[in-house]
Amino acid sequence: MTTYLLAGGGTAGHVNPLLAVADALRLRDPDAEILVLGTREGLEARLVPERGYHLLFVDKVPFPRRPNREAVAFPAKFRRAIRQVRAHLDERGVDVVVGFGGYASAPAYVAARRATVPVVVHEANARPGLANILGARSAAASGVAFEGTPLKGSRVVGMPLRREIVDLDRAALRDEAAQYFGLDASRPTLLVFGGSLGAAKLNAAFGDGHGEAWRDVVAAGWNLLHATGERSELVDPEAPGYAMPRYIDRMDLAFALADLIVARAGAATVSEISALGIPAVYVPYAVGNGEQALNAGAAVRAGAAIIIPDAEFTGDRVRSEIVELLADEARRSAMTDAAASAGERHGTENVVAMIDEALRR
Repeated sequence: MTTYLLAGGGTAGHVNPLLAVADALRLRDPDAEILVLGTREGLEARLVPERGYHLLFVDKVPFPRRPNREAVAFPAKFRRAIRQVRAHLDERGVDVVVGFGGYASAPAYVAARRATVPVVVHEANARPGLANILGARSAAASGVAFEGTPLKGSRVVGMPLRREIVDLDRAALRDEAAQYFGLDASRPTLLVFGGSLGAAKLNAAFGDGHGEAWRDVVAAGWNLLHATGERSELVDPEAPGYAMPRYIDRMDLAFALADLIVARAGAATVSEISALGIPAVYVPYAVGNGEQALNAGAAVRAGAAIIIPDAEFTGDRVRSEIVELLADEARRSAMTDAAASAGERHGTENVVAMIDEALRR
């Protein structure tokens, strides 16, 4: 029996690909022991047990970004985290460690190297995090979601995705999706979303009483499916052709209905949209180290997407660029063709293949 330790967490961008790989390993070998290493503070503390996996804990020890009191305390805290992981490795007889980034991964990589347990690294973002940069230096195999990601010894494997996305038959579900959202299946649909909490810039550009670009979208003969986020204060105008849920539980149906998407450019978002072959307009989140713009780069270079900077995203920009795109069937068709060849639906299988390769060494 093989014992796998999957390390990562903190955000959905780390947890979701980890769970996709865990599900694939469990489906292939129900007798395998699949353990997850995470922190008590991260999203994994809730999502991993809900999916039926045993979660082992390690202390959350952020890398210091500047010389301060936390930087002084970091070495001792990090050594403690390494010892915690080493104890898990020894007690559980772990055969391979698979890291997805985040606070749990860095001590897992060091502990595994010292215990001579092979390591596999997966990096979801086009700009790798510090933990995965550390892990890739001695990993048996490293994979990245996006071409051009500067991670030592890596190859492009794509993003491990949820089965409901990988197996989605958009055409077969279109009528059901339109009925679910109260929209007309015969009209093309623009899907706008900014994550579970929404995106203020997107909401301001499209929303009633703000940029009001929704009126132009509907007037162009399109449906608008606009997920505003749970914290949004936008008031639904309840206009025909405009659906405004705060949160979409059935993203599979939203994707099935979408002919064009406006969204942030998180790694999972870009990977799912690309895998499904849907053309997109990305509005990268301006906070952080610029990884969202890099995430969208491959789709833009392929001709499947365009980028509008966050600072420039207004109702007027929607009208001058996106509404114009809605009316340009030839350009949208070319984007759709490009999108169909830009995505990767086999990221999960590719990561599992890397794990098998590491175990054979």
